[in-house]
Amino acid sequence: MKSFKTSWYFLSRRHFVLPRLWLAVAVLLLASSGHDQISELDKIKARGHIIMLTLNGATTYYLGAEGETGFEFELGRAFADFIGVPLEVVTLPHPQALKQALALGQGDFIAAGLPSPVDDARLTSGPVYETVAPMVVYRQGSAKPDAIEELSGGSIALLDGKGYETLLIDNGAANAGLEWFVAEDSSIEDLFDAISREEVTYTVADSNVVELNRRFFPAIGIAFDLEPQMNLAWVVRREKRESLIKVLQAFFDEIQSNNRLAEIKAHHYQADDGYEPVGTFTFMDQVASRLPALKSLFKQAAEQVDLDWALLAAVGYQESHWDPRAVSPTGVRGVMMLTQRTAGQLGVDNRLDPEQSILGGARYLRSMLDRLPDRIQMPDRLYLALAAYNIGLGHLEDARVITQRQGKDPDRWLDVKEHLPLLTQERWYRQTRYGYARGYEAVSYVSNIRTFYEILLWMDQREHPLLTSMQTSVEPDAAP
Repeated sequence: MKSFKTSWYFLSRRHFVLPRLWLAVAVLLLASSGHDQISELDKIKARGHIIMLTLNGATTYYLGAEGETGFEFELGRAFADFIGVPLEVVTLPHPQALKQALALGQGDFIAAGLPSPVDDARLTSGPVYETVAPMVVYRQGSAKPDAIEELSGGSIALLDGKGYETLLIDNGAANAGLEWFVAEDSSIEDLFDAISREEVTYTVADSNVVELNRRFFPAIGIAFDLEPQMNLAWVVRREKRESLIKVLQAFFDEIQSNNRLAEIKAHHYQADDGYEPVGTFTFMDQVASRLPALKSLFKQAAEQVDLDWALLAAVGYQESHWDPRAVSPTGVRGVMMLTQRTAGQLGVDNRLDPEQSILGGARYLRSMLDRLPDRIQMPDRLYLALAAYNIGLGHLEDARVITQRQGKDPDRWLDVKEHLPLLTQERWYRQTRYGYARGYEAVSYVSNIRTFYEILLWMDQREHPLLTSMQTSVEPDAAP
C-alpha cells in the first residue's frame, strides 16, 4: 500500500481561474493593509482548492470500481462542493501521521473517522457526524473472549492515534493485568491481516470499520463491544476553529436536513446487508482453485466489451462459482449460466465451453448497460444492468415504473431495489407488463456481485498471490 497519495477531484466546471486570481489578489491586499482577520475559508478559496487528509481504507478513501470512493471521500467531496472549490485528497499511513501533518499546516482538515474530542492540543474536533461502537476483534476458530479479563494470554495490537489505549484502561484492562502495544506505522488492514495470519491475537476497531472489512478479511470475528460508544468528527487546527467550524456546522446541518448524509451512509454501508463470512471463505477457496484457469478468459472478454475483468469474474462467480460445467435444474449452463435462447442470440453454440460462455455473458451484460436510458449515470447504471442480467430487462423496467409511481427515482438503484421485491406480490405485478418476477433475488444478486467485485479489486490492487498464481486450461465439454 502506498503511504502517501495526492489526487484531485474537480467538482464543477464553473470554477474559473480568473475569479480565483482576483480573490487571491484581494486577500493579499487586505492582508498587506493591516486586515489580519481574513477567514480561513477565504484563504482556501483564494488558493483554489481544499486539502483533505485521510487514510487509505474501506471507510475512508480508496480506488474502487468507478474510481475514487469511500465514505469519508464522498463526504469530503460534498463539503468541497458546498464551499465551491475542488477537493485535493492526501492519504497518510496512520492517524498519528494525519494529526502531525494537519498541525504543520499540510492540510485543511482530517476526515478519517477520528474520535471526538481529538486528543491533540494543537487540533480541535468539528461537528459529530457518526457514532460507532468500539469492538474487540479476534480470529474466528480460536477461543472467543466475551469480556476484558478473557483477553489475557494473547497479544493485543492497537492502532496509533485512535484513543484505544485509554478505552481499554477505562474498561478495566489494567486491573485485569492485560498488556498491549501500539502498532506504529500500521493501518487497520495491517492489523486485521496480522490477526488472520495469527501473528496478533486481538485488536480494537470501530464497528463501521469492522463491518466493511470483514469481506476482505473473512477470518476476523467480533468478540464483544467496549463502552462507551465513540463519536466521530472531522478535525481542524485549533487556531482555525472559529472560521472553519462554523462552515462545517452549516454543511453538516444541511446534509442532515436534506438526507444527503443518510444517502452517503446507505451507499457505502448497506451493500453488506446479509453478509456471511462463510460465503467469503468459500469465495477465497474458489479464487485459489478455479479462478486462475479462467482469469485470462475474463480479461480477453473484458477487453472486447470494454468492461472490467474483475466485474465479469464477479458475475461468473455469482452465477456458477466459476464451474464451466455447471448446469441448473432449469437448463441454464456454463460459467455465466446462459439460457439456450440467450446463448443462441449471442452466437454461443456450446455453453459449457468457458471461453464462449464468458464472452457471451460479457456481451449480454454490455447489452444491458447499453440499453438503459442514456441519462442514468454510473454506478446506478451498473447496478441496474446487473439486476437486468439476473431478472431480465423487462422485469427491471416494470420495477422502475413502480418506483416512479411511488414517487421515487427510477434511475437510482437505492430506490429501485426497494421496489423490485414488489414484483412477487399480485397486487403489484398484475399492473405490470411482464408480470410476476422474484425481484428480491435480483436485489441479493446485485449485492453479492458488488461484494465479490470489491474483493477482487482489493486483491488485484495489492497483487494478491492468489491472483498471480500460474494459470491452467479448462477443456470444454462437447455438449451444448
